[in-house]
Amino acid sequence: MTDTTGPHPGRSRSLFAQLELDLRLLGMIGAFAVICVLFNILTGGNFLTPRNLFNLTIQTVSVAIMATGMVFVIVTRHIDLAVGSLLATCSAVMAMTQTAWAVDLLGLPLGSPALAWIAILAGLLTGAVIGGFQGWLVGYLSIPAFIVTLGGLLVWRNVAWYLTNGQTIGPLNETFQLFGGINGTLGATWSWIFGILASVAAVLALFASRRAKLRHDFPVKPMWAEGAVAAIFVIAIMGFIAILNAYTIPARVLARQFEARGLAVPEGFTASYGLPISVLLLIAVAVVMTVIARKTRFGRYVFATGGNPDAAELSGINTRLLTVKVFALMGVLVGIAGLVASSRLTFHSNDIGTLDELRVIAAAVIGGTALAGGIGTIYGAILGALIMQSLQSGMAMVGVDAPLQNIVVGSVLVAAVLIDIIYRRRVGG
Repeated sequence: MTDTTGPHPGRSRSLFAQLELDLRLLGMIGAFAVICVLFNILTGGNFLTPRNLFNLTIQTVSVAIMATGMVFVIVTRHIDLAVGSLLATCSAVMAMTQTAWAVDLLGLPLGSPALAWIAILAGLLTGAVIGGFQGWLVGYLSIPAFIVTLGGLLVWRNVAWYLTNGQTIGPLNETFQLFGGINGTLGATWSWIFGILASVAAVLALFASRRAKLRHDFPVKPMWAEGAVAAIFVIAIMGFIAILNAYTIPARVLARQFEARGLAVPEGFTASYGLPISVLLLIAVAVVMTVIARKTRFGRYVFATGGNPDAAELSGINTRLLTVKVFALMGVLVGIAGLVASSRLTFHSNDIGTLDELRVIAAAVIGGTALAGGIGTIYGAILGALIMQSLQSGMAMVGVDAPLQNIVVGSVLVAAVLIDIIYRRRVGG
């Protein structure tokens, strides 16, 4: 083991090696930090306020959820251009289910919590069926995914239009709206409890991974390095919760909430929004998708197929069925994203999800997913989505016109791919 306890000419390199830090991830975090600092300066300190950071997180969720699924699609050497339009269809199904279809069929009163859950189930099933159908066209009929999903981009948005007769549907069920962000949060106390539990879980996971490596005689980091990484995780989690809890509910909103219960706001009383349920949903999706990618046979098959489709098929992997499963999973995640997007707006609109397919693909690619297939990470895609949203939100706050915003985002996407190509050439990836 390299000695890092005393003066050594390669000390800095040894520290990085022993911490086993992902340089690509560090570069993305550094880019995100630069974006935040730059826009904070340009906005006179308004970008890094708790209120703006809270809004930034809830605006990122729907794209980030879809980006986790896009990682699997791109890793298997396919593409999905229909996610934005499919989101519109899923949103339309959920909106119509809770405002008309389930009401007429089951006789439930408008506003019933049961309507929200029935609508959510209908939206997820819609996404899974349509996603699986597109995967069947790609896997079993050998139609290129680009063509199938390009057709889907045109088809599903107009299906959504016909489902709603071109009308905006709302307001949506109050229980349904809990998944939209500001209308559904944990509050300060439960957010701190979640932060503590998440920190404990992260530390336990790190040391469980260390024990597993030791059992199989794999090399491990020194204990001080494990402790340092654990401390970074805890600081990041608790810092995130502290930022969200720093955003307090405005006095006028508190007054309306107390007035609805026939009460007056106690003098000096304040309350925080805390962790949005939509962000909690994103965290759950990220954990599940990471476990699928790293710990399941399905995940191993996905990356094996992306690395070498011919070898994967010769080894006994049913790559056609795998394609159907990947697109069906993408459809389910689009349904979840549709839930978040429409509940954040509190209504369904015909233009919901417009251009989301480009944002989702850009998030995955910026996050390190290789278009050649076989390489990609869930956390990278989420961080890519956060970088994309930060750029757009920052430019909007500065007053940059929408056309110029798109020019900048497109340029960043091309630059990210170029940097990725150069990086992989240097490391031999």
